[in-house]
Amino acid sequence: MNNVVFPAEWHPQSGILITWPHADTDWFDTLEEVTECYVAFSKEIMKREKLLVVCPEEDEVVKYFTPEERKNLITSELKSNDTWSRDHGAISVFVKGRPTLFDFGFNGWGLKFAANHDNQITQHLFRQEEFKPEVQYANKKNFILEGGSIESDGKGTLLTTSQCLMAPNRNQPMTLDEIDEYLRTTLGAYRVLWLNHGYLAGDDTDSHVDTLARFCDEHTIAYVKCDDETDEHFDELKLMENELKSFKTPEEKPYRLIPLPMADALYHDGYRLPATYANFLIINGAVLMPAYASAKDETAKAQLQKAFPGREIIGIDCRPLIKQHGSLHCVTMQFPKNFI
Repeated sequence: MNNVVFPAEWHPQSGILITWPHADTDWFDTLEEVTECYVAFSKEIMKREKLLVVCPEEDEVVKYFTPEERKNLITSELKSNDTWSRDHGAISVFVKGRPTLFDFGFNGWGLKFAANHDNQITQHLFRQEEFKPEVQYANKKNFILEGGSIESDGKGTLLTTSQCLMAPNRNQPMTLDEIDEYLRTTLGAYRVLWLNHGYLAGDDTDSHVDTLARFCDEHTIAYVKCDDETDEHFDELKLMENELKSFKTPEEKPYRLIPLPMADALYHDGYRLPATYANFLIINGAVLMPAYASAKDETAKAQLQKAFPGREIIGIDCRPLIKQHGSLHCVTMQFPKNFI
């Protein structure tokens, strides 16, 4: 029996972690509109579970919510460089049945950006006793691993991309085989499915899997599909699709693949942004889906409803988020049941 279980995102949750935007982050010049986005998805989360908010000042968060909403709101005043909780947050696992925070190293996606404060958030939250007494902390900072770079089906299969995990300034000089073994040993997996193709223009993460392909259940993967042959992504995403078609479930059957439309091109300061519908967040009873004020929003919503027939699909306008090259999943991190 495996001692470590890395639950899937659809596992019942106790809460979601977010890190609130503030004037000392890259959001300083769009703070009002990005805060509106944070308030919108925070309200949807708090309807269904707890929300743990890292922020410089509690008053700058609580003022946006009603007393009823605040019943599910927890704030922790900590310093942060930025707001990408998916990547600086802990990866939650169960070790011999005990809830455990795996605190991997975060170095700003290969030393691209400062992360000295972000890299300390998980251990500060643990020391401040924001978690249940039975939750334990495990320091894994000797290995760089961002939450957006890895998907789990909860049954021992991981999905990731070689472009990210083999990217500069992450875990050199480890080879792909060595990283594969580390992931399996540490996260209790018996296999890793590696995608070698697929990217999004404007992405700072070196192709995080959560922008490209996502487990929806043990046998279903939703992925970004590009039908426009003139789009720069067409060839790479076609190759990624072929890789996904070659993958087999543990029962040696093809995965059920649900294509999500390639989001319409969005630009900021002349550069294309990595808009993607794959960056959705699964929460208790619902899926929060990035929306971009496009006709394709409804197509993506319908496709996700096929993947999650028992959950409400809720669109969140993520045009403010995408200006800093990330979307909804990137700014959130779930904690399974019995953590908060």
